[in-house]
Amino acid sequence: MDLSLIALFLGLGMLAALATGIWVAVALFGVALIAMMFLVSAPAGPVLATTVWGAANSWDLTALPMFIWMGEILFRSRLSEDMFAGLSPWMRNLPGRLLHVNILGCGIFAAVSGSSAATTATIGKMSLPELKQRGYDERMAIGTLAGSGTLGLLIPPSIILIVYGAATEQSIARLFMAGVIPGAMLCVLFMGYVAIWATLNASKMPGKEPQIPFWDRVKATRRLFPVIALIAGVIGSIYAGLAAPTEAAAIGVVLSLLLSWGSGTLTKKSFTDALMGATRTSCMIAFILAGAAFLTVAMGFTGIPRELAGWIGSLGLSPLQLLAALTVFFIVLGCFLDGISVVVLTTSVILPMVEQAGLDLIWFGIYLVLVVEMSQITPPVGFNLFVLQGMTGHNIFKVARMALPFFLLMILAVVLIVIFPELALWLPQNMMSH
Repeated sequence: MDLSLIALFLGLGMLAALATGIWVAVALFGVALIAMMFLVSAPAGPVLATTVWGAANSWDLTALPMFIWMGEILFRSRLSEDMFAGLSPWMRNLPGRLLHVNILGCGIFAAVSGSSAATTATIGKMSLPELKQRGYDERMAIGTLAGSGTLGLLIPPSIILIVYGAATEQSIARLFMAGVIPGAMLCVLFMGYVAIWATLNASKMPGKEPQIPFWDRVKATRRLFPVIALIAGVIGSIYAGLAAPTEAAAIGVVLSLLLSWGSGTLTKKSFTDALMGATRTSCMIAFILAGAAFLTVAMGFTGIPRELAGWIGSLGLSPLQLLAALTVFFIVLGCFLDGISVVVLTTSVILPMVEQAGLDLIWFGIYLVLVVEMSQITPPVGFNLFVLQGMTGHNIFKVARMALPFFLLMILAVVLIVIFPELALWLPQNMMSH
């Protein structure tokens, strides 16, 4: 049978399996097993066993449950309250005032959690009631939170960057460093938009609040010191070459436990809940990665990725045209799947094309995460939209409209890293030079 027909049947089979609502990992294993049993001569059983073992037996993946546990511990601490109290006095003089706390708060929490949904939920629980009480425009309050919550996917330690690094055998430390500048750039873009909007819509902003004396603002900033120490301990140890991501993750867990204990939020129940939450999430991701690894091997035996890469090459697409096509593809796919599933489902097929186009795989990882970030705020399966729908009671499509300006800013960010790839590559290259 022609390989294009085989690819079509397998793709439709995958979509049909996902449409039934079964676990993504089960769908991956099922399609791969069918391909191995009916389309190739290699024994399916031994290939399945060795592939799953190889996918699970990865030292780099050890960082995954540790970073997830760290985020779960901090999710149950008073970190969001401390960040709001420490940041808000300094934001009062900026156009947009406390709306910027959403953006900076999400950026800071993203640097210690690695999860988009956790970032949105943690900051939203604190900021949305506060902003509503002070009379801020609801559309902007929810929109800034929806957009900024996606920073959890990009700013290290990012769970999805660990998954991408494990799937493509790229350095997780370099991927972490590559995400820093694009993450900061997104924060600046979001804050710039908020400042412009607030200037043009002064009537929708609440009245000015009383000025806080300078030394009172300095005193409030002390509440940020613990989280800054945590970020420095985790990211600083990687950048300085003192620790690999796995060791840095262990440092992060210890520091987050100490931070939670110091704030009085570490109890037997919070410790157990955090541990069980991290276990469930880690097992889910590991199961998906194992299924994706088996599907990758099965596709390799069928020869579909090689043929697809050759077909794409025969079209004579420039790297820019390829990226434009992939951007549309990932945005559409992200409307129906979560970010991790998008990465593991597409890696085996997309990478041969990317390598043939001469694109740097570290840079492509940041590009991919930026595009996948958009899927967090696109209906019908945008996780950040689900979180905010539960918190605000608004229809998911209404929340998506509120987040639309930030979706467009993410497209601008993708354009910028395509035009200026050094935004993603300068820091890892500088790190490696040391």
